[in-house]
Amino acid sequence: MNRRENLLRAVRFERPETIPVHFRLNQTVWHHYDQEALKDLCEAHPMLFPDYERPEGEVVPDYPPYARAGRPWTDPWGCTWETTDNGTTGVVTVHPLATWDDFETYTAPDPAKTNGRLPIDWDARAEWMREAKATGQLAAGGLQHGHTFLTLIDIRGYTNLIFDMADEEPRLWKLIEMVETFNAEVVRRYLDCGVEWMGYPEDLGMQRGPMLSPDQFRKYIKPSYQRLMQPAREKGVIVHMHSDGDVRDLVDDLIEGGVEVINLQDLVNDIDWIAEHLAGKTCIDLDVDRQKITRFGTPAEIDLLIREEVEKLGSKLGGLMFTVGIYAGIPLENIEALMDALERYATYYS
Repeated sequence: MNRRENLLRAVRFERPETIPVHFRLNQTVWHHYDQEALKDLCEAHPMLFPDYERPEGEVVPDYPPYARAGRPWTDPWGCTWETTDNGTTGVVTVHPLATWDDFETYTAPDPAKTNGRLPIDWDARAEWMREAKATGQLAAGGLQHGHTFLTLIDIRGYTNLIFDMADEEPRLWKLIEMVETFNAEVVRRYLDCGVEWMGYPEDLGMQRGPMLSPDQFRKYIKPSYQRLMQPAREKGVIVHMHSDGDVRDLVDDLIEGGVEVINLQDLVNDIDWIAEHLAGKTCIDLDVDRQKITRFGTPAEIDLLIREEVEKLGSKLGGLMFTVGIYAGIPLENIEALMDALERYATYYS
C-alpha cells in the first residue's frame, strides 16, 4: 500500500496500514541547530522521511518574502509583513484599511496570478497534479493560510475587525464579499486542476477560546466557509481544515460547514475532549504539542504523550493522523525522541 492509499484509508476509516504522519522541519531550524545532526535524524527515520536524500554542504533555505528578517514586505492585499527571524512567518505591521477612508478604491488581488500571498502558475499546478496522480501521489492543494478571518484581520487590524463585527459595520459585509469572491475563484481553479485534497487553513483559536465569539463566527465567517467548501464536497474532494489554538467552541460549526479532516492542536484542545467529541466520528489530523512537553519535557514524557494520543484517538479502522512542526527551541534530543515515538506508534494498530 502506497502513502496515498494509506492516507485515504485513514481519512475514510478503511483500515490503513499505519497512522499517517506529516513531519516538517521549519526553515528556522537550519540556522539554529547543527545541520549535520539534523540530517542524521532525517536519515535515521525513513518512515517519516521516505524520500529523503541527504544534501551535501550547508542547507540555505529559500525563505519566502514574508519570513525574511529585517526586510518588510507587502503582499497582494496591501498588507506589510515583518519578522525578526529568517524562516518565521512575520506579523502584519501595516493594515491597508486601518481606517475605512480608502475602501472605495480598495481592490482584491487577481486570482489568476496569485493565491493571495505569493504568485501562482495555474498551468504548472495542473501539470504537477497530473504527475502526482500518475505516480501514486495525492493531488493536494488549498487556499492560502488565513484565507478569510485572518485576511480580514490583516486588512483591517484585529481590534478594528472585532469592533466592526460588534458594531455591524455595513462596509464589513462588502469586504467579506470581496475576500470570499477571491477565494472562491482560487477554489474553482484548484478544482479545474484536478485537486483531490483541498485545504482550508485558518487559525481561529487563542491559548484559551477562539479569537472571535461563536456568534460572530456563525454570522460573519461560517457562511463563507460553507460556500467555499461546498464545490469541493460536491466533487468528492477531501476537505481539510487547519486551525491553531483552542477551537473547541467552533468544532461543531466547522464540521457542519463541510470539514472532513480537522487539524487541531492536542494539548490546547485537551486530548480527552478530542477523544470524546471527535474520535471515531471525524478524521483527526492531530497537531502535536510544541509548547510544553516537546519543549520542556523529557524523551520519556514525549514517548508517553504520543502513546496516549494513539491509544485514545486511534483505532484499527483509522481516523487519526499526525502533523508535526519542528521549530527552533526544542532540544535536539527531544526532536529525536518525537521522531522515534511517531515511528514506533504509527504501527500500533497494524
